[in-house]
Amino acid sequence: MADLFALKDCALITIATGERVHNLRELRDRLMKTERGIMYYHFWDAILRPRFVDPEYQNDFAAWAYHELHDRRLAEKLAIINPTDYEFMDDLRQKLIDVIEERMDELGFVPVAEVAHPFFFIRSQIVVFDTNIRVSTPEELSESIPRISVSSIFYHFIDSRRRTASGKDDFSEWLLNFGPEGASLAEEIASIDPYFNTLLELRDQLSLVFARHLGKGGAE
Repeated sequence: MADLFALKDCALITIATGERVHNLRELRDRLMKTERGIMYYHFWDAILRPRFVDPEYQNDFAAWAYHELHDRRLAEKLAIINPTDYEFMDDLRQKLIDVIEERMDELGFVPVAEVAHPFFFIRSQIVVFDTNIRVSTPEELSESIPRISVSSIFYHFIDSRRRTASGKDDFSEWLLNFGPEGASLAEEIASIDPYFNTLLELRDQLSLVFARHLGKGGAE
């Protein structure tokens, strides 16, 4: 019998590193040696932070290239990088560096941001809260998904991938305890793109997958 699934919530504490860059060459050089946790923050933690403009620039590097370097072409190239395509953070780092170097070669000069608008390298610490909600079956989890916070979705569906040995989300890991049916549902969940969706969209998609698989015809 599977253990109860404990639904958690979370918040991010951002921590300034003191590192900043003002142009594309400095950004390239800093990326070569920056911590993996900083890379993670600027790709994944950006999803949890509220954004009010240009949501298509999913990561902080792309947003900075667009707003501060005024290089839309570079921003678009950076924005389409999907971190889920890279098993290791160092491979993602190298992809960023390759795109930046390619763009510098195309331009023949180094774009510079205004002095007041450098790129600040940030890391974060996640603080986890217990919601005191426990579920014992996939059906109970299905009923809970539409009602939990988007930060809970972030914790269980995104941040979990660096916590579990398999690299899977918490929902899928737990569902594997329920035999072939649970494995089938986990497989459907795995088809949801965790990166190019907002947390609200992820919650809706998860609700629909659970409802469809469990025969309820749609989310409540």
